[in-house]
Amino acid sequence: MEVEHALDFEDYFPSMIARLGAEGFIGELCSGFRLLMDVNKGLITFESLKLNCYLLGLDVMDDELACMLMEGDLDGDGALSQMEFCILMFRLSPCLMMDAPKVPSQNNNPIFSCNVNF
Repeated sequence: MEVEHALDFEDYFPSMIARLGAEGFIGELCSGFRLLMDVNKGLITFESLKLNCYLLGLDVMDDELACMLMEGDLDGDGALSQMEFCILMFRLSPCLMMDAPKVPSQNNNPIFSCNVNF
């Protein structure tokens, strides 16, 4: 018997922006980044993301963590800077991206796909 797990997703970012204002919202994103980052490196690394998922009681597979990092890693260093994290959060918000201008994508750009093989 196959069990399908469906998640309902509600995008709270627009209501957060309405309540906090743009500057307050960015401040909250930065606080989220600091929560997840490796304090010695100032980046969200695989290890810091794995540790924080554990501390939050989330059971996330290593390949899923690697995929999360790859999705937002714009400079290819294997980690997320604060700017990369904020960009990723905006990109992952359906409501914020709905009105965003369309940018032509480059063919085979690894930023927009995640194929992880271990």
